[in-house]
Amino acid sequence: MKYSLGSYEACPALKSLSHKVGGMLCCHNNSANKYKRLDAKVERKMMEIKRSTSRDGDFRSVNGIILRFPQIKEGLKDIRGVFEQFDEDSNGTIDREELNKCLHDLQFHLEKKEIDDLFQSCDVNGSEGIQFKEFIVLLCLIYLLMDHSYSPQATSQIGSPQLKATFDTIIEAFLFLDKNGDGKLNKKDMAKSLNEASPWEKSPAHITRSRFQEMDWDRNGKVTFREFLFSLINWIGIDTDDDNPMVEW
Repeated sequence: MKYSLGSYEACPALKSLSHKVGGMLCCHNNSANKYKRLDAKVERKMMEIKRSTSRDGDFRSVNGIILRFPQIKEGLKDIRGVFEQFDEDSNGTIDREELNKCLHDLQFHLEKKEIDDLFQSCDVNGSEGIQFKEFIVLLCLIYLLMDHSYSPQATSQIGSPQLKATFDTIIEAFLFLDKNGDGKLNKKDMAKSLNEASPWEKSPAHITRSRFQEMDWDRNGKVTFREFLFSLINWIGIDTDDDNPMVEW
């Protein structure tokens, strides 16, 4: 599996996906407002974790995150079985009724409004069904928002220890990129992160801008954890037949 640093133009498929989903997020059902409540809650949780985590994270550079892509991909494979179990009609999506049953069986005790927020925020194409990649994002958001300590010993119903460790790694990657600790990413965060390992070899401004645009799907100048998750899943090649995805940074 190969992951490399390079120009944004060398990855047109990712660029096309970003613009396509960005259009959906901007135009579908006043989505900027419908995501606002959940994204605000996630931002607060990220800030809380950032403040309460005394130890330094494992990541020292963006390259360190990229090198974890194979491990993250492997860790997320467990979710496929959960998705197929609750996709009772085997149509490739989990509808609202199936999602309610899934959350009940996994012993996630959420208010109806919370479930609605999660469903709408993860159903990015407005199909009224959660597809596999969207399901990964949904479970990771639930894991983040659950009331447990941010540590490897945290107990939950989210799944296997490997899956919990994978979600912790993803959260830590986001926290590394969130330099000012406000629970979201901005262009300054990206510039600082990209140049962290080699400050004497700064990335050109257009490269930093392109990296940020890949994640800023609703084009509002900030990247939420939800947007980061969708981008990460596509970068590592989840749910594709390509065993050697190229991620150009």
